[in-house]
Amino acid sequence: MTDHEGSSRGVVSTKAAEGAGGRVSADFRRQLEGYGLTTAHILYRMPDHPGILQSFLWQHYDLCPHFPELKRFLDFWARELEGPLHSVRVAHARLIGPAELRRVDSEFRVN
Repeated sequence: MTDHEGSSRGVVSTKAAEGAGGRVSADFRRQLEGYGLTTAHILYRMPDHPGILQSFLWQHYDLCPHFPELKRFLDFWARELEGPLHSVRVAHARLIGPAELRRVDSEFRVN
């Protein structure tokens, strides 16, 4: 089976990644689209004690450098939660990089 679809980063057959159920995980597909694992260390002030900082760790797949998922989460935080944000430190890692992708020309199955 040949897979000729892909982006400028390379052509990848998701058939090799399919499990027994015949499906590729949504997280794997997002990684192929350029998403990487983003971790945000959020410091916020306690609503009742503004002199005390509390720590919160957020982790999600997101696109670097604009981080739309993180921005959406921080907008939600500012709009819905009482603890005002003090600072946010962000770390990001692409789990699948261009050097790890190879073109798949065919697939052979042996019973």
